Amino acid sequence: MDRLTPDALLFGPVFVGLGCRRGCGWEEIANLVATAFDEAALPDAARQLAALAAPAMKADEAGLAEAARALGLPLRFIEEEAMLAAQDRVHTRSATVLAAVGLASVAEAAALAAAGPGSRLLLPRRSTPRATVALALPAIVLSETRS
Repeated sequence: MDRLTPDALLFGPVFVGLGCRRGCGWEEIANLVATAFDEAALPDAARQLAALAAPAMKADEAGLAEAARALGLPLRFIEEEAMLAAQDRVHTRSATVLAAVGLASVAEAAALAAAGPGSRLLLPRRSTPRATVALALPAIVLSETRS
């Protein structure tokens, strides 16, 4: 995987894909997002422009909504069809998750689907015992940074 630099983020937002087990607390999700931002060395401006994305099947998870409020970021729920269309671009593949929900990587698929066609992972899946996160950049960011 190409390593993208934080300079690429001057051109657009980062999409934060989320996955979680039922009943996961918002603190675990918010802390995982903050850790992912740190690991990707995102500048403050990019962190403020980020958008959260989670599977539509998790729309009733209070932990996701509370984490979004705590982080001050918008949360969008992604339909299964869009996540399935992004599966060929995920880097992490879990047989357990695939058997449970039909997706090889929930967080990566959510991030890539939210970022749109041609998007690529900035940071592949990171996880805690109850939550996962991945970061993606839209294709327009990728093409403008490679000129």
